[in-house]
Amino acid sequence: MGDELGDEWWKHSGNNSDVSEDEGEKAVEKTAEETTTKKRKIQTLKPAKAKETKTKTECIGPKKEKQEDEKDTKPKRKRKKKITDVLAASAPKPGCPADLQKLFEDNFTDKRSVIEMEELKLPDSCFLPSNDLTHSLSSFLKEICPKWAKLCKNHTEQKSVVMLIVCSSAHRVLDLIKQLTTFKGNAKVLKLFAKHIKVEEQIKLLQKGVTHVGVGTPGRIKALTEQDGLSLKALKYVVLDWNWRDQKLRRMPDIPEVKLDMLKLLEGSIAQACQAGSVKLALF
Repeated sequence: MGDELGDEWWKHSGNNSDVSEDEGEKAVEKTAEETTTKKRKIQTLKPAKAKETKTKTECIGPKKEKQEDEKDTKPKRKRKKKITDVLAASAPKPGCPADLQKLFEDNFTDKRSVIEMEELKLPDSCFLPSNDLTHSLSSFLKEICPKWAKLCKNHTEQKSVVMLIVCSSAHRVLDLIKQLTTFKGNAKVLKLFAKHIKVEEQIKLLQKGVTHVGVGTPGRIKALTEQDGLSLKALKYVVLDWNWRDQKLRRMPDIPEVKLDMLKLLEGSIAQACQAGSVKLALF
């Protein structure tokens, strides 16, 4: 009996081992099949991606060309001529009375009536010969004002000057005062600009004694006349520093804010005095 049971157990265990071996072989075969199928899928997927990228690049290409074509068809902006370009093309011309008259017309025609424009028009008789770009300031003033010494001697009016020299900047004021040395003689010269000097201080200086020449910027001279700090009763000459150019090659009439101040200064009592014949204008 015991021998029979042992034989049965042996047969049963043997059968189990055969089954496990078969299952293992099947599992190995299955994994091998899966790996091969995966490889095949990867191989089939790769060219598809390449095709997709190729089509994408092909689509992008023509768009760029279109954009480039659109850029080319757009009209190019013309570069504005600079003052340096104009001066390089032709030599600078000296200012003349017609330039000042045109400046008045261009700036006031739209803002003034016909009658007001007639009142603003400066008579030709008020203009002295203009600088032809060969004179220094002293030589030019000697030519247009030969009786300067006599005028200075007879001038006793406080808060007023015999000559006004109008220029574009404080730095230029100082340069012109230096150039006046050989012309002014014993005349007192006062600088009239806004840089570091208050209007009240300049009014006090004008009230202290007799000043013969005022050299300044149009904005400050205008402010002094409006505040009754500077009187134009004794005024005989107005000299505009017309032809001088700054570092940017701009003249006084080329700088918008300075040009406007200059025209406002001239259009008031100075224009009336020019029409009356008591004041002479000169472009230096």
